Amino acid sequence: MSGSAEAAPLRFETDGPVAVLTLDRPKRGNSLSPDLLLALEAAWERVEHDGAIRVAIVTGAGTRHFCTGAEVQALRLGMGGLQNQPYEQANRFSPRMARVSKPVICAVNGLVNAGGLHFVADSDVVIACRDAAFMDSHVSVGQVSALESQGIARRAGVGAALLMGLAGRDYRLSAERAWMLGIVDLLEDSAADVLTRAMALARTMAANSPQAMALTKRAIWATTELPDPAAPVYGWELLKSQWAHPDFVEGPRAFEEERAPVWTVDPNARIAP
Repeated sequence: MSGSAEAAPLRFETDGPVAVLTLDRPKRGNSLSPDLLLALEAAWERVEHDGAIRVAIVTGAGTRHFCTGAEVQALRLGMGGLQNQPYEQANRFSPRMARVSKPVICAVNGLVNAGGLHFVADSDVVIACRDAAFMDSHVSVGQVSALESQGIARRAGVGAALLMGLAGRDYRLSAERAWMLGIVDLLEDSAADVLTRAMALARTMAANSPQAMALTKRAIWATTELPDPAAPVYGWELLKSQWAHPDFVEGPRAFEEERAPVWTVDPNARIAP
């Protein structure tokens, strides 16, 4: 590699059934460059369609920053092609945007700012170290905090989203407070502890039925998208759909036989009549 070439902005590693996506631009606060956004989109596609991957972890390189948001030098890109694209075409870099059906754990190893909040808001489980912090500097640089703030509002309520979104770069939400509000699910002492806990949890999840987890995830997220009674009606249909899947029979059978279950990866598989 020549001295002027930059390393890949995203590391994609697998450890058995667990994929680890590491935002790898530590000298730039793991900020979201155009190349990193494209790499993330491709990575989530791989996670979704690789049957060997059961769970994904997203984290940042180093111990200072998880992700400091969009690279400021690239913000003017929004005035070009992106401005004319609809949401679903322009935004595919977070797991929820990419419609990843598998469990995703966000391992927060440091400061999260602005666009980095997407990963926190859109992952299924968030683990953070105690010295991590959360902020939203959009308005301080003349930008609108829309999508990230909506995600934070879903997890913690509109108060937290408004405080961060309107205060800008002069306010940082501590990891302890984020944990109290439900933005963070598990709190660890150090960045190393965060990744260790994330891997342990990922391995626990990877032992479960892939199809049951996918439908459970879909049912729970539906509560943030659908009002009552639509959400429970939708959840009931998802629950019933599992009754025709081989995992519905394999799980109890393996339990009775005191052995590890052999799950069926194909979500469209059906029990033979």
